[in-house]
Amino acid sequence: MKKQDSAQKIKYSFLKILTGSDLSIRRLALMEIISVNPGPVVWLTGCVHGDEVGGIVVIQEIFKKLRREPLLKGSVHAFPLMNPIGFETASRHITLSREDLNRSFPGNKNGSLAERIADKIFTTIIETNPTLVLDLHNDWRKSIPYTFIDPPEVVSDKETYEKMKLFSKMTGFLIVSEQKEAYEREHMEKTISGSFNRHGIPSLTLELGESYVVNEENVEYGVKSILNILDYLGMVKPMNEKFTYQIPEFLRGKILRYSHLPLSAASGVVRFLVEPGNLVKRDQPVARVYNAFGKLRDTIRALQDSVVLGYSDSSVGFPGVPVIAFAVI
Repeated sequence: MKKQDSAQKIKYSFLKILTGSDLSIRRLALMEIISVNPGPVVWLTGCVHGDEVGGIVVIQEIFKKLRREPLLKGSVHAFPLMNPIGFETASRHITLSREDLNRSFPGNKNGSLAERIADKIFTTIIETNPTLVLDLHNDWRKSIPYTFIDPPEVVSDKETYEKMKLFSKMTGFLIVSEQKEAYEREHMEKTISGSFNRHGIPSLTLELGESYVVNEENVEYGVKSILNILDYLGMVKPMNEKFTYQIPEFLRGKILRYSHLPLSAASGVVRFLVEPGNLVKRDQPVARVYNAFGKLRDTIRALQDSVVLGYSDSSVGFPGVPVIAFAVI
């Protein structure tokens, strides 16, 4: 489907990814809005994990706004639903093979199902010589939105890393990086963001709150954050006021370190003592684990001064299982 006017061309189309056993054709939805005025090329990607549905709606809302944007420059492209098979079963994985699509990039056209889908996505994007790729995710149900960036070890060169850092500051969110000591390079390089960063194309991950359902507040945050970046790139009419998420001023623009330590040391019912977004001090109790009789089994304490990013979808605790995620200051 195409729409043509004096300012921009809008195109909605599909890319074939596989033929099912019943001979049905499975496809990826592709959205594009291209201005007659030259400028940057930005890609938005959503629902690489089938249970993370919020990014789809963020992309839809961005395109609604850009259709009415008289001063659009450059182009915005999107794969709003990268994992349609997982989406239909509310599964993180590609259900047929239990593969994680976001651990399959840059893909392989002759590889597994996930690798073939990843190859289709990656090659389509890279052929446009993108300025920036924004990958939209959802986190635990009780989670604040934040920007996740790859550590410098993943990025191809210093220039790309500096661009990535600059774009991350434009999002208006808390900025969090994977901790070096707990991070596996091969693992991170196979994410969509890691693959583009490794190929010299700046890419960020926006973690926009809870999975499974569309949280309208988090959708609004995501839309405003992306408009911040399009404004910074000069692609849209300048905004009167930039979006900033409510975070302490002394943390704005700083890169914090992600951690889900300490882990639970006992089985039982987890009762949380803090809320996502709270500042916590080192050694502060953040959760307690009780057995079936209500006896305290474990008190989980913050290892360092941190911001609480979110906590587990379930209050059932097991030894060695993450309970709370932190952005370490």
